[in-house]
Amino acid sequence: MATDLTTPAGTRFDAAPIQRRTLRLLFVTQIIGGIGLTIGVTVGALLATRIAGTAVSGLASSAAVVGGALLAVPVTRIMARHGRRPGLVLAYLAGALGGVLVVLAAMANVVWLLFLGMALFGGGTAANLQARYTAVDLAEPAHRGRQLSLVVWATTIGAVAAPNFATLADEVTSGIGLPPLAGPFAFSTVAFLLAAAAIFLLLRPDPLLTARRLAAPVPADEPAQVGGGSADAADGSAPDGVRKAGRDGMLAALRVVLARPAARLGIAAVAMGHLVMVAVMAMTPVHLGESHGDADVLKVVGIVLSLHIAGMYALSPVVGWLTDRYGRRAVVLGGIAVLLAACAVSGTAGYDTVRLSIGLVLLGLGWSGTMVAGSTLLSESVPVDVRPTVQGLSDLTMGLAGASAGALSGFVVEYAGYPVLNLLAALAVVPLVALALRPVPVGQTGAETIGGRDG
Repeated sequence: MATDLTTPAGTRFDAAPIQRRTLRLLFVTQIIGGIGLTIGVTVGALLATRIAGTAVSGLASSAAVVGGALLAVPVTRIMARHGRRPGLVLAYLAGALGGVLVVLAAMANVVWLLFLGMALFGGGTAANLQARYTAVDLAEPAHRGRQLSLVVWATTIGAVAAPNFATLADEVTSGIGLPPLAGPFAFSTVAFLLAAAAIFLLLRPDPLLTARRLAAPVPADEPAQVGGGSADAADGSAPDGVRKAGRDGMLAALRVVLARPAARLGIAAVAMGHLVMVAVMAMTPVHLGESHGDADVLKVVGIVLSLHIAGMYALSPVVGWLTDRYGRRAVVLGGIAVLLAACAVSGTAGYDTVRLSIGLVLLGLGWSGTMVAGSTLLSESVPVDVRPTVQGLSDLTMGLAGASAGALSGFVVEYAGYPVLNLLAALAVVPLVALALRPVPVGQTGAETIGGRDG
């Protein structure tokens, strides 16, 4: 499977320079957007507690997760018709608007405005997730996993830096009259606006539209297009032949996925890996709170979750290399194995902080395997004209799976305990193992290259 660059010189774009510029831009905007997103997530539940009370404080994070999942629908619809650039800009602008609404909610002490703001704030999550797909639009097949994982890894820098910015933001904005915990969301708004501006000004030519142009047949008498030239249509939209993709919708995307075994595995790996990760991670702080006093629990939880985040992102370039070296399906299976090990370690750790930390690191690493390999497999398993809509379906499925897991995990721990939660999470990936091990008939892998040929 290789990119189709065998057509006569001068009839195809030189995609390599465009891809390099795209990766550099995505790396920077992921750091900026990651800071904005993580600052809000860091203090969202605390702000909700002050405005609405402890009982509903967890709904703030859930609102952001669900909002990000639902925003994936219009964002990817725009991408399908007009390219990645306007879709990413819309997602960041939605996140910025959400940040403004949260600040207003904190100033006016209005609960419904807070949750509406948090839902729109999820636009930052939608942009973060769609950026990883943007990274592989023009990637060579042998490098898709690594280049997708590089963009995922950039999130680590923003996530690590964000908590320090949260304290600074609160101190700075308190001087201009903003209430406590509102300042970080003001900083998030600025960060999202900066990321949106960078994407709007610099993501040219659009990588998705360029990939579509490369996939389309080129008449022998077409004028030469040399490297770096714009692949966009004159009006900035997709060529006429692919505008239909924007009207297909999620049902059509579902039909595409169901028709392709590789796409089914890709979307299932992303969703189930996320479900297991969220279910166990969300209740670990609660479990630790049962054995630590108020003075110690925040410090312990901070350490354990920091190690978990490191497991999710720090090794993603290695996971990407393994995905390219040994195959997408093999890394999905490896991610499943690590998730099972994580559930076994966490579920039997009791209140041992060291063992719980090991379990949460493994949980993050297993998530990375299913996320990177599953996203790469899904992206290359569908035709380029419907790729954004299918990717939007994947993000919607993943977000709803995570939100459901987070909501139900509390009831499981309340009535059955933390070990049972880990057992149920492990059982949830059993169908994914069967799907990953299922033989794929020859000619039905569904892999698509930039050149449009089946692999």
